[in-house]
Amino acid sequence: MNLTDQNKNTENISKRILILGSGESGIGAALLAKYKGYEVFVSDAGTISPKNQQVLTSHQITFESEGHSEKIYKPAVWAIKSPGIPDSIPIIKKLKELGIQIISEIEFAFLHQSKIATLVAITGSNGKTTTTSLMGHIMREANLDTGVSGNIGYSFARSLYDKKEHPHSHYALELSSFQLDGTKNFKPNIAILTSLSEDHLDRYDYDFKKYIHSKFRIVASQTSKDFFIYDADNPVIEAYVKTHEIAAQCYPFSLERKLKQGVFLDKKQITFKDNDTSETLMDYNFLALKGKHNIKNAMAAAMASKLLGIRKQVIKDSLSSFEGVAHRMEEVKTIKKVHYINDSKATNINATYYALEAVKTPIIWIVGGVDKGNNYNELLELVTSKVKAIICLGIDNTPIKEVFSGGIIDLYETDSMQDAVACATKISEANDTVLLSPCCASFDLFKNYEDRGDQFKACVNKL
Repeated sequence: MNLTDQNKNTENISKRILILGSGESGIGAALLAKYKGYEVFVSDAGTISPKNQQVLTSHQITFESEGHSEKIYKPAVWAIKSPGIPDSIPIIKKLKELGIQIISEIEFAFLHQSKIATLVAITGSNGKTTTTSLMGHIMREANLDTGVSGNIGYSFARSLYDKKEHPHSHYALELSSFQLDGTKNFKPNIAILTSLSEDHLDRYDYDFKKYIHSKFRIVASQTSKDFFIYDADNPVIEAYVKTHEIAAQCYPFSLERKLKQGVFLDKKQITFKDNDTSETLMDYNFLALKGKHNIKNAMAAAMASKLLGIRKQVIKDSLSSFEGVAHRMEEVKTIKKVHYINDSKATNINATYYALEAVKTPIIWIVGGVDKGNNYNELLELVTSKVKAIICLGIDNTPIKEVFSGGIIDLYETDSMQDAVACATKISEANDTVLLSPCCASFDLFKNYEDRGDQFKACVNKL
């Protein structure tokens, strides 16, 4: 299990780089590009925060905000766009027509590492944040010099810039489909695909196949010296793996069956198997994180850690001590025997399904936001059996009401977190669970899912 095969850095030539967007990825790319000797221009159709303006100014990086000028069409070796900018807008189409290559910040950072790091990259419709955080925890417990970034914490480029004097030797990278869309050469030593279900279809012309292809970009440049870890219980992933050539060595994980190679459950024991040799790790009941989905997250992280050569005891101790991720099944408080759980990071059907499945007491479910093409009928059976009341939190709750209204379950509508929590508290009884698991994006009423979760926690803590 050798991790020595690495891509070489591109030659550093001082040319112009256009950066579209001034969020975390844009600022990180700008700082790294400036440090590498490029002429950098940042352009944002919206406002640039005072903090980020100060960062750009202090590094003598030219920028514009509240609209794109003709300057963005000047010749450039690359245009690095924010993951939030779709490929379909006219500006992107025109840049392509001009022959300017559009890449993601992840691609740019990968090509401009000053020290080639061992990369563990994690993507998936659900589970990627928890698995990335868990991976980082294990690697650090193993005394590996580890950075955790990508779609979590600082951007990959910003992390490389901040650690330019003493680069990390290892990275755990959480990657969204939007970040992977702009990659061509990006090649992680270990790629993990935690899950795959319909999500972000509004960005992919409501074509699930395009979304699947986007996720599998994580393995596109891997070689036979690299590794691919994936959920063998997911029929979509299994079908793709069987019908497409995957160059990397494959190590699936499964809750449902024993595998010839990979990690699975043997009774209650998490078990590795490789080259006809089996080795048990631990009883899953001793995992710090509970729920079937978290057993899978632990399996994926454990398999990657094993491939990195981390000792079994370190993996076991780390899985037992990990404290979890904010906004993902985060227990906020218990008040008068009513449990409040913040699962604001659940922005699709699958994530909310896992949350509802994990709760064992009657549920008051807070749901809603910007719908991404959700089919709520997939939750109907589970909701009918476990949910006693639904509180809609959004500007347009029509898709939710169409499926769940009709008298079977009490349904309420709110348009602020304060009202949603107040409503939930009023109708709750001892041993109920108030679960914020929105199933939707947050941008109708909140800055992001963190803001939504923080507001939920603040309202609960005021009770």
